[in-house]
Amino acid sequence: MPLDTPQDRAFENGAYIPDAGAYRGRWAELAQAFRDRIVGELDVPYGEDPRERYDLFSPEKPRGLAVFIHGGYWMALDKSYWSHLSAGPMAHGFAVAVPSYPLCPQVRIGAIVRSIGAAISHAGQRIDGPIRLTGHSAGGHLAARMACTDAPVSSPVRERIDKVVPISALSDLRPILATKMNETLCLDLVEARQESPVLGEPADIDIVAWVGDGERPELRRQTCLLALIWEGLARSVRHVEAPDRHHFDVIGDLADPASALTEALVG
Repeated sequence: MPLDTPQDRAFENGAYIPDAGAYRGRWAELAQAFRDRIVGELDVPYGEDPRERYDLFSPEKPRGLAVFIHGGYWMALDKSYWSHLSAGPMAHGFAVAVPSYPLCPQVRIGAIVRSIGAAISHAGQRIDGPIRLTGHSAGGHLAARMACTDAPVSSPVRERIDKVVPISALSDLRPILATKMNETLCLDLVEARQESPVLGEPADIDIVAWVGDGERPELRRQTCLLALIWEGLARSVRHVEAPDRHHFDVIGDLADPASALTEALVG
């Protein structure tokens, strides 16, 4: 995406991260190596679209379910890049579901929200115990959206969601209306308002709004905004700026059972 305007630059990450082009390959290698070591249940269907599939990695007797929702500005990537991020939660006894979802412009963001709700509902019916949600960037938006009282998750499963950790979340979609990527996303103001977590009502759960301290100012602002608005509405809200982390490496700590990010999710 050409960096033509300040609005575009605000949401462009790769141009400001050294060796940014290599990250996608690294993620794919780490994820494949994890799947080579850990036997998971791959491509579990949760809907009719070919991309409505999730991978499930589980210890023998899971004590709960964690869900990781990938980013890519609702336009790119899939579950195959992120399997290794299951390692941290699994070490603490959590099964981990990693869903793919339909992408824009095939569908609108509202439809993606409904797909993620269906994925959580499906996986939650299979794994007992508490449910913890996390996601990165656009996936952080989707995780935060699932923390709202009107999230499209089945009632019995929704009641078991007790913590959500949005990472580098796009919590206010309205500024995206002025960017070039909206030519693909096709957001209008009505949908941007409806699907913005900062404009929604959070459930009575714990929220940890997480972002790297080296990320773009707009993502740090949106993370802080989510925490400020939801403080006093959710059960608890914590805002964390992880030191020495940028947009592409902030999620890597989920692969470490001892990391602060893993502890924030499953501790």
